[in-house]
Amino acid sequence: MSNTPIEVLVLAAAAFLVAGLVKGVVGMGLPTVSLALLTATLGVKQAIVLVLVPSFVTNLWQALAGNALKEIVVRLWSLLAAAGMGIWFGTALLARADADLVAGFLGLLLCAYSGYSLAAPQIPPPGRRESWLSPLVGATTGAIAGLTGSFVVPGILYLQALGLARDTLIQAMGVVFVVLTLALGISLSDHGLLSAELSAISVAAVAPAVLGLYAGRHIRRRLPEGTFRKVFFSALFVIGLTLVARTFL
Repeated sequence: MSNTPIEVLVLAAAAFLVAGLVKGVVGMGLPTVSLALLTATLGVKQAIVLVLVPSFVTNLWQALAGNALKEIVVRLWSLLAAAGMGIWFGTALLARADADLVAGFLGLLLCAYSGYSLAAPQIPPPGRRESWLSPLVGATTGAIAGLTGSFVVPGILYLQALGLARDTLIQAMGVVFVVLTLALGISLSDHGLLSAELSAISVAAVAPAVLGLYAGRHIRRRLPEGTFRKVFFSALFVIGLTLVARTFL
């Protein structure tokens, strides 16, 4: 990393420190926040690579810290398998796509996700449709993740509709993020988008991410989670709107 501009290292460290802080407080958001901040400052293709290792490491403990791993895998295997195939398709598009247009599309996703979360409507459970909705949602989530690096739409919204217990839902999100991050890394490598320099920065970014995560847990004891969530989603909406405006206006 000796030839890496110092501003790239500083921006990456700051982005993952903030993203880790958010995850420490609300239990989620590290990939989304870091991806949004890095896309706004460095570009979407670089951001997707930089997010890989911190996202994998910080979500691995979340995926393993619980007693419902077998239940989650049995219930979500079709979603995860379809997402893996979707990621391959999305990454193939990313390799050929205009980076500015991809950033604008990511901005639209962030606005939709944060706006929906602020409005907090209740998503109806899939019920008997889950058997065919899960692979459909998985394929769609994977394609969008392969193109933009974001796993939240529609995947996380769908998980929230399954009626899982809170601890099981948190563990399920960890499982989804770990599996999809691994699939994304393999696909990026196969499509020639995973440079050694960015990969090294991604590994180094684990440190500020974990530091932010630790600080966020302490803040959670003093700040109401509901208040922080509103600030978090409002800020995410503004970042998304900035990406949209930069691209299309």
